[in-house]
Amino acid sequence: MPRPAAAPQPTARAILFDTWPGRLFLISASIKLVVALWRMTGALPGAMSVVSGAATIGLVIAVGVLAWRLFVQIKRRLLWRVRAKLILSYIFIGVIPSLLILVFFLFAGSFVFMNVSAYLFKDGYDAILENARISAQAAATAIGRDSSTALETVQRVRQIRASMYPGISVAYLPPGDQPVTAGSWLPLPVPDRAPPWMKEDVFAGSLGIPMKDAAEGEDLVVRSVVKVGAAGAGGIVVVDIPVDGHVIHRLHETTGVRLENVFDYSASSPATPIKTTSGQKQRTILFERSLAQVDVHEWTSGRIRSDTAVLSYRLNELYKHLSSAQSLLVSGNMRVSDALLILLIVIGVMFLIIEAVALVMGLALARSITSSVHELFMGTQRVRQGDFAHRIEIGSRDQLGDLATSFNEMTGSIEHLMQTAAEKKRLEEELRIARQIQMSLLPRGPLDFPGIGMTALCVPAREVGGDYYDFFPVGDRRLGVLIADVSGKGTSAALYMAELKGLMLSLSQIYQSPRQLLLEVNRILSQNLDTRSFITMTYAVIDLNAGLLTFARAGHTPLIYLRGDSRVPSADVLAPGGLVVGLRIPGASEKFADLLEEESIPLHKGDVLVFYTDGITEAMNSSSDLFGEPRLGRLIAEHGHLDAGDLRERILREIEAFVGAADQHDDMTMILIKVEEALAATTQVAV
Repeated sequence: MPRPAAAPQPTARAILFDTWPGRLFLISASIKLVVALWRMTGALPGAMSVVSGAATIGLVIAVGVLAWRLFVQIKRRLLWRVRAKLILSYIFIGVIPSLLILVFFLFAGSFVFMNVSAYLFKDGYDAILENARISAQAAATAIGRDSSTALETVQRVRQIRASMYPGISVAYLPPGDQPVTAGSWLPLPVPDRAPPWMKEDVFAGSLGIPMKDAAEGEDLVVRSVVKVGAAGAGGIVVVDIPVDGHVIHRLHETTGVRLENVFDYSASSPATPIKTTSGQKQRTILFERSLAQVDVHEWTSGRIRSDTAVLSYRLNELYKHLSSAQSLLVSGNMRVSDALLILLIVIGVMFLIIEAVALVMGLALARSITSSVHELFMGTQRVRQGDFAHRIEIGSRDQLGDLATSFNEMTGSIEHLMQTAAEKKRLEEELRIARQIQMSLLPRGPLDFPGIGMTALCVPAREVGGDYYDFFPVGDRRLGVLIADVSGKGTSAALYMAELKGLMLSLSQIYQSPRQLLLEVNRILSQNLDTRSFITMTYAVIDLNAGLLTFARAGHTPLIYLRGDSRVPSADVLAPGGLVVGLRIPGASEKFADLLEEESIPLHKGDVLVFYTDGITEAMNSSSDLFGEPRLGRLIAEHGHLDAGDLRERILREIEAFVGAADQHDDMTMILIKVEEALAATTQVAV
């Protein structure tokens, strides 16, 4: 199957007309064309020159941005395939470092040979200086013993050195007499006297002779001057050795390095073409080229400058010259240096072979990996289209093969996972509906009962919970108040809560006594609840005509009562006896009746009654500390002067601050009632 089509690429027309770099390019190019045509007809005005410059800048910006975008597109298309990325990464990891190592050693070898060639040339050139000095000193010594043999001495000295330096010239300059010379004395003439700057008895150095064209460099002459007698009283002996072709050839034979040219950097630019002895021009120093410094003296002033000598050499000749000093033999006539060179060549060939084999193997591995990746990609495309029956062929028994096996197993389980997800979504929807139904069972609308202020809240810990509260009008200015907590949480607790609401709606109209009502509720529910469930509840009847609250507690949390006319606010915790509702164990009904108590308290203006479930007092923070009834009682006592709504918000804020980031672990339900009118005084009655 062909790979999915890539995103459509913009056409050239779209790039030029629909993007700002394209439009900038068209505008700038049009302006430049108009300016060019204008120039053909005459001079440009100043304003048009400014416009032309701005168009040039615009062209540069547009071309730069378009080139960058083209580069990004090309890179994206080339590197879309994993195979191209793997090959490119292998090249950068394996091939390019190898090439860099090879180039490094080539440059390092070239650098070493450049320095060695300069050293050998300098050593050979110093030998010429030393020979000139020895010749001049020998002649000066002989003439100093017998000046009448000056002619024979200079001729003999020249004859001795002529085999090595055919251009050598020797002269004796007696004080106040004609010089005695031997040789051609070219290219420099015989000096007439010793220079004033020569304070020593012996001088040996180089003199430079500029060529007609200064850019072509200069010729060198090795000159040695030795004074005859004390402080030169007997004259001087001068020996000149021109560095001509014969001397250069001899230097090349003895050192393996050839002198190409000499030039003064202070007189000509380094970039100036330099004429070599072979008539060629060389602009830069490349492989088999080197430079050396030669100290050149100015004869008249004695100033010394450093001229640059351009050298050339062949690697094989230089290596043979260096290795000729190695006399240790390995076997037969093979020297150690030759054996090491052969070993180096063998290692280099092996390196190239190994690199080539590694490249081929890398490409093969890249093909193997990317083929498996491509199959996985096509498989994911089929799965995305809904084809869960598609399977990938397993072509290898390696990690990629295991990956293909895992993919096939995954596609086999996706449909089951989708069914599970659909079922989970259905259950979540049902729980959402159940929550709506449960919330509809609680009192809706404002809680309004003349003479008292009421507020309530119910916050389930899950989608649905087991907490329940309700209000039942049971006569003239009489109100029944119920709060209950079904054991457990979730759907089962919500169903028992709905059943309890039905019972309370009917029984609250029959039984005026809270105790009698709870006894009847226990009798009915104990026959229907399962053995693991029970209900805690508190039912109270508020009689505003009598100014009395009568309540009974079936295993539920205590009632907190704050008297409004107390000088020192203090909340009382009222907890009459009572067992939980609905226990299905032998003797539970009789025990329930024996333990259940009913209590009555008088009501006054400002009294506060708080009914709550254990989710309020057992709210837990991250340190597993409980909010607790004492803290709740102190809050009610401290802020009991507030109305019911404000007191509820105050309690909720304190609970949230205490819990912090900890999760809610139980349903939280609370009813707050505050007496708002003066009631008839009654005595407390307990039943």
